[in-house]
Amino acid sequence: MEDLLDLDDRRAMPDADLRLLSGAASSPEPPPDTRTAAAAVPEPSGSELVRLAADESATWAQWAEASNVGDIALDQLMADTRALASDFLTADPLPLFVRTRQLRDRVFGLLEGHQHPRQAADLYVVAGYLCGLLTWMSSDLGQLRDADTQGRTAWLCAELAGHNDLRAWVLSTRSKVAFWDGRLRDAVNYARRGAAHRPTGTVGVLLACQEADAWSQLGAETEALGALVRAEDARDTMSGEDEVGGIFACQPARQENYVAAVQLRIGRPADALRAADNALTLLKTQPVRAYGTEAQIHISKAAAHLATGEAEGAFEALAPVLALPPDHRMEPVTQRLGELPVDVNRAPAAGQVGLRAAIEEFRLHSAPRHLALSPGEGPA
Repeated sequence: MEDLLDLDDRRAMPDADLRLLSGAASSPEPPPDTRTAAAAVPEPSGSELVRLAADESATWAQWAEASNVGDIALDQLMADTRALASDFLTADPLPLFVRTRQLRDRVFGLLEGHQHPRQAADLYVVAGYLCGLLTWMSSDLGQLRDADTQGRTAWLCAELAGHNDLRAWVLSTRSKVAFWDGRLRDAVNYARRGAAHRPTGTVGVLLACQEADAWSQLGAETEALGALVRAEDARDTMSGEDEVGGIFACQPARQENYVAAVQLRIGRPADALRAADNALTLLKTQPVRAYGTEAQIHISKAAAHLATGEAEGAFEALAPVLALPPDHRMEPVTQRLGELPVDVNRAPAAGQVGLRAAIEEFRLHSAPRHLALSPGEGPA
């Protein structure tokens, strides 16, 4: 364009246009070649190379040393887990479920950050117990599919932590879910796998009791009685204390509750009645009385009375169960109530009708039924 302008044109143009025209006509300098510039920087060598490598290691060490959780915080998380496991024995299940879920989410959030390997293992242990608690609660609320999902996650945490006692407790919860889901062979296998980890504390007692429970439901009397003997042996040879306690502990009264249920199923009502009475006596000596366990003991006692034609004794045994508030009426209790033989020939007809009506009323106003009728998807 500069060639099209003569001298007169240039004289008539403003200075600013002349400067713009001169700039457009000049060739812009090419941008600097950054690759060439980088290549021009020599690689460190000699003592400088050694110093640079040391700086890099120091920088990484600062990152590795940092953690998003400390030992005091880990102790508090485990203390909070123990409190939830203990509260589960006596508290309303749904508010406790919410608290357990919130603590689990906090632990999951920490695991998504950075901590030392030892601290990560401790976090996996806490997460495993919390998911185990959610497994147990979901099952008691009648949500067996959700309970199974929680159980799988709890097992993953136990494996990542390499923690045998947690493995055993998780397998105990999974045995419980399988039992109430009617998968009795799975319940036996989970219990046996748990015992194979040689755990400390009382979980070995509970696992043997759960195996006996499943065998008795299958009608395998010899296997059921053999498992009850192993439960006694596990109690006698127990080493160490339960790490968490609460629902993750098997006190003598809880063991006797299983004995009573097993004896009933294999047709020994007199032995079942003795075990139930013994369980109730032992329960009085415990500082915390689990309402779910106590209700099942009373149901076993009532069933033993009904099996021997003592309807009056059955009604008396069931009175504490039928008086439970709706929020404490868990699925195992409602299911066992529904299995009571209220139509036995030796029970008065009027008593049979009254008992059936009371049981039906109990089940209509149970925690699992209220949950099923509530809006939303239920516990997550």
